[in-house]
Amino acid sequence: MILTYALTFAIGAFALALVLNLIRLVTAPTLPDRILAVDTMVVNIIGLIVLYGIQSASGLNFEAAILFAMTGFVSTVAFCKYLLRGSIIE
Repeated sequence: MILTYALTFAIGAFALALVLNLIRLVTAPTLPDRILAVDTMVVNIIGLIVLYGIQSASGLNFEAAILFAMTGFVSTVAFCKYLLRGSIIE
């Protein structure tokens, strides 16, 4: 019973953090700030996927979270490399 309340609170907190990151993404003054906001949004989405997996007692969600984490990491590295050098592939 307490786990249900804790999961509901945690999902709400992560959803609020995701909305605040979306606002930061729109209002960010520079491109590195936007990249950081997108990376933080990826972390929040991974948290939401894991929390939903715990709530639904499904193991498939954890595999989806791992795939999403790898994709988010690669995209952040690609964005940063593009900012530093102007091209991704040398």
